[in-house]
Amino acid sequence: MKRLIDLSNDEARTHFLKGSSYFNGDLPKYISFEPILNDVSAVLKGANYAQFKNANPNEFPSVNYNFIANKDGKFAWRPYELLHPAIYVSLVNLICEEANWASIRARLKEFEDGVVDCCSAPVMSVDHQTDVATQIKSWWQSVEQRSLTYSLEFSHLLHTDVTDCYGSMYTHSIAWALHGLSKAKEEKTNKALLGNKIDSHIQASRYGQTNGIAQGSVLMDFIAEIVLGYVDEQINLELTGSTDIRVLRYRDDYRIFANSDERAEAVLKIVSDKLRAVGMRLGVSKTISCRNVVEGSIKPDKLAGIEQQDLGTSNAKTIQKQLLRLHSFGQRFPNSGALRRLVGDFHTNVSKQTEAPDDLDVQVAIATDIAFVSPSTFPAVAGILSHLISLAPSEEKVRLWTKVREKMARVPYNGYLEIWLQRVTQPKAVGIKFESNEPICQIVNGASPQLWESGWIASDALKKALDVSKIVIADAGEAMEVVQPEEVELFKENAWAY
Repeated sequence: MKRLIDLSNDEARTHFLKGSSYFNGDLPKYISFEPILNDVSAVLKGANYAQFKNANPNEFPSVNYNFIANKDGKFAWRPYELLHPAIYVSLVNLICEEANWASIRARLKEFEDGVVDCCSAPVMSVDHQTDVATQIKSWWQSVEQRSLTYSLEFSHLLHTDVTDCYGSMYTHSIAWALHGLSKAKEEKTNKALLGNKIDSHIQASRYGQTNGIAQGSVLMDFIAEIVLGYVDEQINLELTGSTDIRVLRYRDDYRIFANSDERAEAVLKIVSDKLRAVGMRLGVSKTISCRNVVEGSIKPDKLAGIEQQDLGTSNAKTIQKQLLRLHSFGQRFPNSGALRRLVGDFHTNVSKQTEAPDDLDVQVAIATDIAFVSPSTFPAVAGILSHLISLAPSEEKVRLWTKVREKMARVPYNGYLEIWLQRVTQPKAVGIKFESNEPICQIVNGASPQLWESGWIASDALKKALDVSKIVIADAGEAMEVVQPEEVELFKENAWAY
């Protein structure tokens, strides 16, 4: 594990330009944005996107591409936003200029060593694990373990987080974070100021808006950390000299440790005030107070998940019973991290079933309903379904996948789910031509829908570099019928060990 700010500027640039950094969610292996990023980078040659424009991109809607992941099968949606590659690469070039990178690193170090401990400094993998898996391991080590240790010092824990953190962030606060509020205000019209340049890139990609940054990339996670680090600094200034409290922050998640409700609530007000200054507010419904730090340090779904995993197959010897147990857990803790990991573990174990069972329709129905209630589990559930349905006779496969498709189609506004439905139905061994309104799915099928608005670009070479067909790096029809666990699991090892 290595912290991002410990990299050189050239190493950071290489990291940001990885396909897995541009979009840090799971995608089928035949989709990658890295070829486009590489070609755009070759055209820009370290320069700013402005040298290639004939109009201002902030005057165009849909410069970035947005698609939706449904969180609960109903009305809770997570918008993913793929930054326009030309603006993304230009922003990477800007941030990773040697002097700029040194300045950012120095500023981030100033945010450290206060009452607030940041546990979400972006990290990268130095072994076989994905960068996302490494970040999760960092969370376990930095947040959960330290929280448990604090039970020796504190009796009260108050847990809260920010509502719509990325969507509400005030972009001008980037300059405040990098240069201090006074200097940023004095030089708000200075287009040469680094913070203003970063702000300008983000506004250019989002129709000139000053509220909100894109969600879904390592680069935007890094910029969010700059602003949240500035908020940490403001909280630290307010609490200078305090020894009776500690605050742990992981991105927009805060844990306040104290020895009384009154003290914890007083600190919560300070946190709320400083966040509000940069456009954010705390989620009242998610604010939880606990008078036992050990109990409050581990999320309820994780504790229940540990109990669930320890049961193994002793109380559920058949696949159907194991699926029903997962289904019951999903009803109690929908879309939880624990559910995703349990489903991932089951995906690995279900491959031991080698013959079509008499209750195959039932197993498929239960597995599908787990994903219907908790759409965030669908990549792993898709793997489970791909194995179960592969056991059916050829003539039955189309019938079963059609039923799965019809049920999951009732989940509203879920382009991310469509991408994974295509992955499991498109292989030739299944024999279904997957039709979808999701543009990324259409690109996989050979069409050329627009992902990013590029009418503001003058350069033919840059437009050519943005050819969306490049994101398909293999034939979806040639993909393995059965999704392998390593295609969708964050950890190759048991995630509960961390």
